[in-house]
Amino acid sequence: MTRMLQVPRSRGAVSGLLLVLLGLWGALIPLVGPYFHYAYTPDSAWTLTAGRVWLEILPGAATFLGGVILLASASRPLAMFGAELAAAAGAWFALGMVIIPLWPAASTLDPGSPAGGTTVLRQLEHLGFYTGLGVVIVFVAALALGRLTVVGVRDAQLAERGAAVAGPAPVAADATTTTRPISAGTTAGTTTKGTTTRGATTAGATTAPATGTGRPGSLHTFGRWLVARR
Repeated sequence: MTRMLQVPRSRGAVSGLLLVLLGLWGALIPLVGPYFHYAYTPDSAWTLTAGRVWLEILPGAATFLGGVILLASASRPLAMFGAELAAAAGAWFALGMVIIPLWPAASTLDPGSPAGGTTVLRQLEHLGFYTGLGVVIVFVAALALGRLTVVGVRDAQLAERGAAVAGPAPVAADATTTTRPISAGTTAGTTTKGTTTRGATTAGATTAPATGTGRPGSLHTFGRWLVARR
């Protein structure tokens, strides 16, 4: 079960890279856009306002961080957290300008207005700074979440393979304790030797005490000899 929480880093590589680029765009375009006549008021580069910080730079940094986490993480829960962080930042890009007018405490967060000279350029500025950028970020983050939520057949196969490799290895039999069949010659020799020795001992204990004249060599033998004589 634990191995099912691991995913290949390639699973979120493309989505993470896109989120990193989108986060950089969202955080830097209000500061460098005036160089290209693509900006919101105030139409000056590298000028920080409360609206730019809270509505563009911070959500852009959050998107960038979520993309880095998604790009580098091999843990499924951590990668999903990165995608969710980027999705929340994208939602703030798209809805921030709608929520700000309805939130009295944020009345000082002035997002400004498009500085383009034509209607088309002003629409492109609005899409590139807020609504369009937020929708694209949410889409990419949702796509990454969908890929991370589903456990595919490949994930199950990799988890089973990893569990099989991590299992205990069979203990090899020790060469010094390996049971070897006893050869017939050795058995016969040992048995014969034991039998011969034991037989010799018995014969010595039984017949050796008897003398050539027929007299018993022990009391036990004498008793048996006496009974036989009767």
